[in-house]
Amino acid sequence: MEKKMTFQVSGKSNGVQAILKSGKHTIIIDEPPAMGGQDKGPDPLTTFLGALAGCENVVANLAAKELAMDLQGIEFDIKGILDPRGFMGNPDVIPYFEKVIIDAKVKTNDSLERIHELQRVTDSRCPIYNTIKAAGIEIVSKWTKV
Repeated sequence: MEKKMTFQVSGKSNGVQAILKSGKHTIIIDEPPAMGGQDKGPDPLTTFLGALAGCENVVANLAAKELAMDLQGIEFDIKGILDPRGFMGNPDVIPYFEKVIIDAKVKTNDSLERIHELQRVTDSRCPIYNTIKAAGIEIVSKWTKV
């Protein structure tokens, strides 16, 4: 029988700010003053990209152990391209990322071919990466050796 996992956050709003709890952790998602926030935390879209980096990192570390790779670390630079007119109410513009670009610099003694194998395994297993992919959003992912 399959054992499923449940992930949960709960909290309250303070204007555009969301103050959330996840177990013993507090997550504050906010906007800069120009968007009506207090800049007490990253905005929701940046938080989403951060979650992608975190997820890819966790899966890469698990996969590296399985692949017997010498993974010493990964530096992520992730960008999301979005036309803000969509979430501001223009029905002719999609209100989500058009494209997500992942630039991962992998510190390892392994070859570039092994890094690409790690990338393939990571991307195939990362839940957030696959949620983006399933939504039909273009993902450009480049993993290189430091």
